[in-house]
Amino acid sequence: MKLAHLVFFPAFPQSPLQANSASGVAVHDECKLTFLELKARRNHRYLTFKLDDGLQQVVVDKIGGQGESYEDFCKSLPDDDCRYAVFDYDFTTNENCHKSKIFFFAWSPDVAKVRTKMLYASSKDRFKRELDGIQVELQVTDPSEMSWDILKARAY
Repeated sequence: MKLAHLVFFPAFPQSPLQANSASGVAVHDECKLTFLELKARRNHRYLTFKLDDGLQQVVVDKIGGQGESYEDFCKSLPDDDCRYAVFDYDFTTNENCHKSKIFFFAWSPDVAKVRTKMLYASSKDRFKRELDGIQVELQVTDPSEMSWDILKARAY
């Protein structure tokens, strides 16, 4: 009986655009850096991300300033196209303790193109892993699924 030879491949350095094995969509480094600014420095209230025009990589779409509200965030999501989004929710508990939770939204309205919804769905987990520090995830297809009351309920 012959022994099989094992071949080990060296780890390849990660490129700035690493493709997602499920969908082939890459994550641009700017997405991670901008998220770190939101998480560590609290420079932004929200971020939205989209697939670029060639549907090859996820890029930053919009950045909401610290003074913007949840209503501004909801209005920033398109009615007919998918997005990934992150919202930094600051709140005070019943014990008068100030807290913050980072919400991840997978926005996929019913009227979006089927191919686009499939690309966003198959790339979501890989993209979310790149954003270390997400505390709550919401899959949203309609504005009613992301009401202020739902946000507050999920934060506690």
